[in-house]
Amino acid sequence: MIVGIGVDIVQVNRMERWVNNAKLLERFFHKEEINPSFSTRKKSTQNLAARFAAKEAFGKALGSGLADLSLKDIMVINQDNGKPEIKLFGTAAKALEKSGAVKVHISLTHERDYAVAVIVLEGA
Repeated sequence: MIVGIGVDIVQVNRMERWVNNAKLLERFFHKEEINPSFSTRKKSTQNLAARFAAKEAFGKALGSGLADLSLKDIMVINQDNGKPEIKLFGTAAKALEKSGAVKVHISLTHERDYAVAVIVLEGA
């Protein structure tokens, strides 16, 4: 059963100023999200934009937005095969439990100027 669906789009150039601002990165991203994103500057902004879109989409799928959520409690990483995976901690894990969802599905894409994320929350 689907509990919620969320989608978000982020303009990649919005992340340009974030790449060089450690305080902003630490505020919005889990520490394990940051390092893999920096293989190249262009790729880093696309990866950060996609991950930020995923955080926004997660809030939309919950139906509550990002209220009472710490964005760094939402971690988006890639499995060895490249498939994105979302891991939740603290405020985000509690929000997921409260929603009744037991599984989070994620899809990310990015093109030169935009990154998009789709989140589907699955219940029991």
